[in-house]
Amino acid sequence: MNELTTLEKRALARISTPGGRLLIVAADQRNSMKAVMKDAPAGASSVTFDQLVDAKSDIVTYLANHGPAILLDPEVALPKIVDDGIIASNTGLVVGLDASGFELIDGLQYTKYVDGVTPRTVRDMGGDAAKMLFYMRPDKQDEGSLVVQQVRDLVTACNAEGLLLIVEILVYRLEGETEEEYKAIFPQLIIDSARLCVEAGVKVLKLQYPGSAEAAAAVTAAANGTPWAVLSAGVDHETFIGQVAIAVAHGASGAMAGRSLWKDSLTVDPTNREDLLTNRALPRLLELEAVLDGKHVLV
Repeated sequence: MNELTTLEKRALARISTPGGRLLIVAADQRNSMKAVMKDAPAGASSVTFDQLVDAKSDIVTYLANHGPAILLDPEVALPKIVDDGIIASNTGLVVGLDASGFELIDGLQYTKYVDGVTPRTVRDMGGDAAKMLFYMRPDKQDEGSLVVQQVRDLVTACNAEGLLLIVEILVYRLEGETEEEYKAIFPQLIIDSARLCVEAGVKVLKLQYPGSAEAAAAVTAAANGTPWAVLSAGVDHETFIGQVAIAVAHGASGAMAGRSLWKDSLTVDPTNREDLLTNRALPRLLELEAVLDGKHVLV
């Protein structure tokens, strides 16, 4: 386990439930958020920058302000949403560092940083923590690989700033790899990615659900005391909340939920959006928090 500093412990508490479980509403998506706004007159391409800002603002107002924390991006949402006073004083802010998309190097995927965003600028935007996405294939990469060095470098930079860093890992299917081949090794890829990250100094992880209770327990063992949260990966709420319950029962520390909460509640029309976020998305968030804190048992 990589020990949290006092500042990091305080930041982690700020983005956690009363029961001490990590819970963050993820709204740092850009193109995928546009894609679910189904009433856009000409599809996602017709959603304007200002409309996307307004949608993110409403996710904060009607959803995330009722939970511990919100994850936002510095390309669209920040610093405007902070400067406009939309985030509630008791809602933590996690700032996403990763730009949309990825680049291929020798057949492997690598994320890019948003231009000009550093641990220092996360502080300047009012962030309590930072989040960075890395793609990993630990069957092709090891502790000496480029991606693990990138993780180490960011850990060092955030440590120097006293900033809590959440590292999100996505494993992925390689070109030429069949779905069956990928499915067979998927849990082990997540387990081995967790181990590589902890060895690189990561203190909080955001990971895909590894597929079973047994695999979740193996991820917890690989994390070696490092908190890990389950990401929703676009599945529906009922599926995700079941995954979270299993993962937490086997050592996970929380959840980071995006599209599972709000993907069917976003419209270009702000009146419809307010109604859907309030009456459809918010009950999901409250149910997720209750499951995390053991106040609601799934049957």
